[in-house]
Amino acid sequence: MNIVGFPRRVRTLWISDIHLGTRGCRADDLLAFLRTIECRTFYLVGDIVDCWRLKKSWYWPASHQAVVREFLRRANAGVEVIFIPGNHDEAAREFDGLDMAGIKIRTEAIHVAADDRRFLVVHGDGFDGVVRYARWLYCLGDRSYRVMLRCNRVFNQVRRLCGLPYWSLSAFLKHRVKNAVQFIADFEIVLAQEARRRGVDGVVCGHIHHAEIRFIGDVLYCNDGDWTESCTALVEHFDGRLEILQGGARNRLESQGTRLAQAS
Repeated sequence: MNIVGFPRRVRTLWISDIHLGTRGCRADDLLAFLRTIECRTFYLVGDIVDCWRLKKSWYWPASHQAVVREFLRRANAGVEVIFIPGNHDEAAREFDGLDMAGIKIRTEAIHVAADDRRFLVVHGDGFDGVVRYARWLYCLGDRSYRVMLRCNRVFNQVRRLCGLPYWSLSAFLKHRVKNAVQFIADFEIVLAQEARRRGVDGVVCGHIHHAEIRFIGDVLYCNDGDWTESCTALVEHFDGRLEILQGGARNRLESQGTRLAQAS
């Protein structure tokens, strides 16, 4: 996972799970990240705006509006911007096939990489059995996740006062709790199976807030992560290589190493 700190140009950029309209959204970090990168094609892979939360209480600071303006600016500048709605902004799925303010709205897409590999691009909630068949359970988990984020913010305020770097409680729990780890593994396998069924080389998704690039059999599974905690994005370089980039001022306090995936 490469930490971004200087301007660069890539062929394609994927981001998802920003959750604009929530206090957990790291909009300032996203804006700082976007200033470091240029692209030809820009995928917004769902849960960009958290309509579920906005229906309950309105929260829309200037930084969230600035993120939307940045998307529109890129579309007006000639970047191909493709918005694939997720479950938190699912109302936009009614406009599938339309272009609004230069942004293409699609329920899914097929991306052809520079090396001619084909990738299915979806948010991923359609392959999450909890979302599809037990929405009440997903809503309960979503509420618990927001509580955890609030606790995490207080905890890290104390850590900063002590001169300690940012530490993610939810990421720690997801990697330590057996059921959460198994859910992630099952989700990845189901997405890879769908990509194989459709005859494409890989899949790009979001939804589970867990950035990853790995082969599952002969399918390249890619998840671009989120912008509530990990602040990650997926990029395609001009030779077709895929890489996860990490932004966020707090995340840059610790070296995360480099993780590249290249098909041979």
